[in-house]
This record gives sequence, structure tokens and C-alpha cells, in this order.
Amino acid sequence: MAHIPHLRRYARALVRHEIEADDLVQDTLERALRKFSLWKQGTNLRTWLFSVMHNVHINQVRSKRDLETLDEDMDVLVGGRQEEGLKIRDLSASLLALPLEQREVLLLVGLENLSYEEVAQALEIPLGTVMSRLSRGRERLRSLLDGCPVKPNLKVVI
Repeated sequence: MAHIPHLRRYARALVRHEIEADDLVQDTLERALRKFSLWKQGTNLRTWLFSVMHNVHINQVRSKRDLETLDEDMDVLVGGRQEEGLKIRDLSASLLALPLEQREVLLLVGLENLSYEEVAQALEIPLGTVMSRLSRGRERLRSLLDGCPVKPNLKVVI
């Protein structure tokens, strides 16, 4: 226990982040307990613990570097991750730009896979209204995704 403050100070110097330093100390102590039979009695325990920490840290750095390399390799093989993310972001923004009644019908038909009749029942609207909202919603969504601003439908209620 007396060596823990020293290990924490060394860990902070190695990783420069408090939480990661605490994790490193914990990993070091865990390994030290598992490998305690390797410590030679009569030698400096604190020095041995620093050695264990150094080795744990080097292993973590190597492992992290290997994972980053593997991730980069996977990016090359898989590709398109950023583009897919942008498409999803654009789709979400475009869906939110739709009027609520069109968005509801589009999501119930397209995402929830409900039939037109089921959507009409769920929203308590006529079947023809479902079909017209779906048609207008799809067209508006296409325009928004193509980058064409669509004028909002203004309804005057008297």
C-alpha cells in the first residue's frame, strides 16, 4: 500500500491522464499479484513494481498501436464508413425537415413495415390520405437528399 502513491505519480507521468493512470496502476498491481513469485525477496519491491508498471505500459502501448493498425487496415478493406455516417446524418436531418404527418407515414411504412391499411388504422386517417402523404413525403425527402430546398407547404387555417 505504501508504494501506491509512487506508482500513481509514475503512471501519471507515463500516460498524462488521471483516469488512464489509475487504470495503469490497477493493471500493474493485478499483474504484480499474479506474478509475485517472480519477485526476489531481499530486492527492492518498489523498483520491481516500477518495472512491472513499465512492462504493463509498454504492452498496452503496443496493443493500442496494433489495434489502431488493425482498425486502419479494416478501414481500407471495408471503406466507406465516413460516407455512410454522413448519409445517415443527412437522412436523419431530412426526415426531421419533413412535416410531421408525412414523416409519420414514411416511418410507419418504410421503417416499421406496416401496410397502408395498418397505417390508416394507426393514425386514424383514410387510406387515400396515407397514400398521398406517403407520395408527397417520398418526393420531398428525395428533393431534400438531393440538396434541393423545398418550399414548405403553408396551410391557411380559418
